[in-house]
Amino acid sequence: MLNSSDPIAAALSLWAGVGLVVAAAFLLYGFDKVDPGAHDAYAVRPLLIPGLVLLWPLVIWRWLSLVRGGR
Repeated sequence: MLNSSDPIAAALSLWAGVGLVVAAAFLLYGFDKVDPGAHDAYAVRPLLIPGLVLLWPLVIWRWLSLVRGGR
């Protein structure tokens, strides 16, 4: 169990929690938009979860820039 007085553990838990939400949303809705060639690559998607959790701010930034029409 996490000690509530440990700010580093709390920050890491928050980072991982947000990362899991972003990873789930990205894999369900955004993966096909970012890489159209991976449309039916369902076996690869679970392998991306650790990287998505770690790098979720970059994933959001890239996903939003592609949605807005940038490259």
